[in-house]
Amino acid sequence: MLDAAPTAEQMTALVGTSRYEIWNQLCALIEEKYDMDRLWNQGGKAWTYEYKYRRGGKTLCALYAREHGIGFMIILGRDERAKFELERDRYSREIQRIYDESRTYHDGKWMMFEPVDATLFDDLIRLLNIKRRPNRKPKN
Repeated sequence: MLDAAPTAEQMTALVGTSRYEIWNQLCALIEEKYDMDRLWNQGGKAWTYEYKYRRGGKTLCALYAREHGIGFMIILGRDERAKFELERDRYSREIQRIYDESRTYHDGKWMMFEPVDATLFDDLIRLLNIKRRPNRKPKN
């Protein structure tokens, strides 16, 4: 756990202006649909920061930041992978490729995306919907 969340200036200096905008757009999209606890942590060996969306002890997804890059990770368990497989053709080739190349561990398939623009956002939100139904009412 971090003592304090990084500031907007620190994040911009780390990932760059365009990727920080993508980070913020992705966070806004997630937060529009999900009411979750949000936790900042160290990013481990490969990343500087981890920003995790959790509720009731279960992680929905995590965003990662490092110099000139951001990551979006979602872990699909066995039942969730079966749901994905049924709808596989509805996802972009990029999503399918990352799914196929991702390693499966005892707790699920760990899928890491490194978005550079918003083209995968619809697919990423659909993956989140497999994991958990949105729990925030849409604003009218």
